[in-house]
Order: sequence, then structure tokens, then C-alpha cells
Amino acid sequence: MITMKTYPLILVVLLTACVCPAQPVPPPMRPGAMAPGFPSPGAPPAAEPAKDPVNYLIRVEWQEPKAEPKSLEVLTAEGTFNLNTIQKNSVKINNNDVPVTLKFQGTLRELDDTKGRLQLFLGRTVPYVTGTAGSGPGAMSSYSQLSVGLDSTFFVTFGRPVVIQTDESGQITVLVKRVAD
Repeated sequence: MITMKTYPLILVVLLTACVCPAQPVPPPMRPGAMAPGFPSPGAPPAAEPAKDPVNYLIRVEWQEPKAEPKSLEVLTAEGTFNLNTIQKNSVKINNNDVPVTLKFQGTLRELDDTKGRLQLFLGRTVPYVTGTAGSGPGAMSSYSQLSVGLDSTFFVTFGRPVVIQTDESGQITVLVKRVAD
């Protein structure tokens, strides 16, 4: 038998039963999923706004004792670069000019509008005599070439030169500049 005191209780239960299904129910989360608004682990990062492309001028200058400074310049975009060339001066072996090659390669990454990270290799091949056959003016020499150079990673401030190597054989300076259109 329903009494007057139980009547309001039944109304509350019925009202709750009718109102609760009207509220949206969030879908069940997959195991390992993150809450909405948070990227899930391993998801690609949100896309950054596109930046205007920029070129960089990389200038390397080396000074040997009692010699004129030598330099090379490479224009590149962010990423890798590679230059293989022949130096102006060569080495004479058996009255023959043997070229000295120059190799400049690396990777440039911009950290912000004023700084970057530069990994580079600057080297050359140096010919050297490995043996001689005969004697006098008809002697013939065999030679090989040795690759020597500097392999380094460092930070640069665009537009400011930095000395990356110095010793009794000379000094090497690098300058990286952003080049506007």
C-alpha cells in the first residue's frame, strides 16, 4: 500500500528516470586513449604555421701562416649541403700536377630567426709519394692521397663569424648569414 509519505519518493524516482537519459553520455574511451584535448602518445605534432623559406650563405675562411687567406661560400637552404671541388694550387709529383681536392659538406638546422646548429666537414685530399722506382731524372714515383679535415658540430649566430679551429697551421672561421629575397 502506498502511503502519502512514499508518494513524493516515487515521484522523485520517476523524474530521475526520465531526466537522466536526456543527458549526453560520453562514449567509452579506448584503453590507453587520452582525455579529449590532449594528443595521444605517438600522434604527429600539431602543424606549425608555415614559415617563409630562407636561404643561407655559409662562408668558410682559412688562414695559413705566411699565406693569403682562402675562402669558399655556399648558398643553401636549411638541411644538407655538399661541395666537392679542386683547389687552385696543386702538388707536383714527377713534374706532373696532382690536384688537391676540397670537400665541404654538412647540415644546417635553424633554431630560431637568429641562431642555428651547423654540423660540417671541411677537408681536402693531400697527395703524397708512396714509392719511387729508378733513380735520377728518369725516376718514377707512385703516390696516394690522404683525406684530412675537420668534422664538427656547433651553434652559430646568423651574421656573426665564429672561429671553429685554430692551431700552428692556421685558423678556420665560419660565417652563416640569412639571405633575404
